[in-house]
Amino acid sequence: MRAFLIIGTILLFMSLSLRDAHAKGPDEHQERMKLYKKVETLTQIPWYYLAAVDQYERNIRQVRKDLPKAESVIGIYFTPEKWAGPTNPKTEEENPAIIQFFNGMGVDGDGDGKASLKNDEDVLYAFANYLLSYGTDHDNIKIGLWNYYQRDKTVGIIVGKAQIYRHFGRLELDTHVFPLPLRSNHSYRSTWGDARGWGGRRIHEGTDIFADYGVPVRATNYGIVEMKGWNKFGGWRVGIRDINNTYHYFAHLSGFAKDLKVGQIVEPGTMIGGVGSSGYGPPGTSGKFPPHLHYGMYKDNGYTEWSFDPTPHLRLWKQQERHALVKKR
Repeated sequence: MRAFLIIGTILLFMSLSLRDAHAKGPDEHQERMKLYKKVETLTQIPWYYLAAVDQYERNIRQVRKDLPKAESVIGIYFTPEKWAGPTNPKTEEENPAIIQFFNGMGVDGDGDGKASLKNDEDVLYAFANYLLSYGTDHDNIKIGLWNYYQRDKTVGIIVGKAQIYRHFGRLELDTHVFPLPLRSNHSYRSTWGDARGWGGRRIHEGTDIFADYGVPVRATNYGIVEMKGWNKFGGWRVGIRDINNTYHYFAHLSGFAKDLKVGQIVEPGTMIGGVGSSGYGPPGTSGKFPPHLHYGMYKDNGYTEWSFDPTPHLRLWKQQERHALVKKR
């Protein structure tokens, strides 16, 4: 029974992640950006921080059973108690004056005299109003985010998203590519969940893509480099976080691309290193197995992070990249 539950959970996360690239159409992107810009004008909180918070909460609501699914344009979630005030007996209160009296976070964002949890402008303005109580600069916004979420990793993820949005200046950042050049000689199959023995019994948390030593390894998505360095298991490795709370892990590299650094913004196709056989020992250890790229994907839900099978995504991205190349001809 437990095995079926685990498999069912994995399939759910896979389907949600595969849906990330198709869940938001251009009209929704435009509507969200319009709201971010409007609230930025009212509060001076930069739009890209509002977009980052909204996208973060939208993503965790996709994978958490204890949170309702986002049914509107804005995905930020307030509990009724937090919105109306912790001691307010009327949790669906919409009177801004009464909400303020009970120290609730609800505010009137669109000027209709009501503070409604079902109104996108009210919800977005309420969070911006909260951040405004700390300030509009980067450092004070970070303080406000930490006091709200009480989790360093969440703050780091949101700040990373904000940097990505600011760098590209748009919300449409769902394109992916295969991690190796399509013309390269490579092979792979699903090895996620297989047993591994070196360094203690554990499962394989990724897909191995076998290729020649030094074949370029590319970023598969728009994201920010969260980690770069050595690990005794993964050797030289890089971790990139995308806008959908997914962490992409590239391991066993032969080395890193020139000038690649933590905090760097990347896009699909950015070279980050080369295929290698590093790992299974102290820094510099190499050659204990055939050269290949270990590609892993991890999802964050606001509490913890777990791996899921990248293989369906790799197949989809290869197909999409081929299709895009054909359209360019």
